[in-house]
Order: sequence, then C-alpha cells, then structure tokens
Amino acid sequence: EEAAEGGGTRRGAAARERDEEGAAAAERGPGAAYHMFVLMEDLLDKLKLLSYEEEALRRHNMRPLSRHYFALPTNPGEQFFMFCTLAAWLITKAGHPFEQPQEYDDPNAIISNVLSELRSF
Repeated sequence: EEAAEGGGTRRGAAARERDEEGAAAAERGPGAAYHMFVLMEDLLDKLKLLSYEEEALRRHNMRPLSRHYFALPTNPGEQFFMFCTLAAWLITKAGHPFEQPQEYDDPNAIISNVLSELRSF
C-alpha cells in the first residue's frame, strides 16, 4: 500500500511539473516551443561559416547535420558522439590541440575533458 501511495505521489509530482512547464511556456508565448529549432538553425549556419562540412565531417566520414539534428532527440548515442566530435573540432580550430574522442570512450570522461579544455581558454 505504501509503494502504491509513493507511486501516486511521484506521478502527481510529475503531472504538476508538466503543468508548470506548460504554464511557463504559455507565459513565454506561442513561439517558445519552436525556439530550440531556431537555435539549431543558427548553430548550423555558424558551423557552415566555419566550413565544418569540409573540415570536420569529411575527416571523420560523417554526414552533414540536418537543420534540426540536436533539437529533436532521435538517437542519443549518435547525437552525443556528433556533439563531442564537433566540440573537439571547434576546440582544435580555436588553437588548442584536442584529441578526437572515439565512439566507445567513456561519456563522462569525454565531457570532463571538453569542459576542462574550455575552462583553460
């Protein structure tokens, strides 16, 4: 019985959280739900200005990003690896040598290394 009550409490908290998120989105306006798509398109434009397709993707034999690649959670493992690949490329492009992560490296170690390198800037 206690487990059922605890589950009900968790479901109630989750429902309240969704309601609060919905209310916050309504306060920001109807376009708030599409803001992440706009950010992704801006990111892609900036990457194109840096010639990421020629420099980063061809070197790693990867496909170009779609306009909404990071805005929609489709394949978290693939998206994480692409993020790490781009982060490593951008750090190197900024003049700090950075080892390209491998697909099966520990995600926590990769992020720790990226953050450490960014702090050194």
